[in-house]
Amino acid sequence: MGVNKYTEGYKQEQQQGPGVNTVHLQADGNMALLKCTLSLLILLVVSDRSWAEEKELSVSELLWRANKDVVHTKDEPFVMDDIAYDNENERNADQCTSRGCMWGKSSDGNVYVPYVIANHYSSRERSIIERGLQSFHSVSCIRFVQRSSQRDYLSIQSNNGCYSYVGRRGNAQTLSLDRQGCLYHSTVQHELLHALGFNHEQCRSDRDQHIRILWENIQSGWEYAFDKINTLNLNTPYDYNSVMQYHRYAFSGNNKPTMVPIPNANVDVKQQ
Repeated sequence: MGVNKYTEGYKQEQQQGPGVNTVHLQADGNMALLKCTLSLLILLVVSDRSWAEEKELSVSELLWRANKDVVHTKDEPFVMDDIAYDNENERNADQCTSRGCMWGKSSDGNVYVPYVIANHYSSRERSIIERGLQSFHSVSCIRFVQRSSQRDYLSIQSNNGCYSYVGRRGNAQTLSLDRQGCLYHSTVQHELLHALGFNHEQCRSDRDQHIRILWENIQSGWEYAFDKINTLNLNTPYDYNSVMQYHRYAFSGNNKPTMVPIPNANVDVKQQ
């Protein structure tokens, strides 16, 4: 699959088969349905071993380690798992179904997302973030660009833990990559995907048709990571191989699986 096929996902609404994950946007005539082939992003995570120091840990394990003991300050947004909200009432709804959250497509067909990286990162830390930003460029129409004077942009900061809002929020939009635990290639990609509008796959509104949550195995206090949200799925297939799908043992309190595929429990769940 090449760049053109990936980019076409932003232009077309037809089904593209396995590996497609949908960003659920405001349904009006001025908004296009944003689709991305996340299988390509999975390749980005697993192919670059020289930068993937985290190759023995899944994204969900990295996020759990980075966020499990975090205490957020009053200056930070309301955060659950690794998703930021304006307030707690937003938590059980797909933030992208109630408002326009698309980063606009330019006349050349690319989607430009401005960003600013805070100056408290070291040169090595900054290079990890920049490599994550650039990893989208060769496989999609997404172009992360350094902000000049754009109103809406990602403000990448080392706050408490790893987190991002889902989709475009307007003005300066915080994306936290804590220097202590979040600076891994796959984690950077994961949070950027949230900022582009992607939710966790296991939280889809139709997930009970595809996975069974084993609530008794989930570590106490982390049940909310499996809460369903009101997503608009538009008949797109559930993607067990999505980079946004947590692994079988995510947040397990007893070393037993917290979710299994159905009806075939042997379906591979990507260890991203």
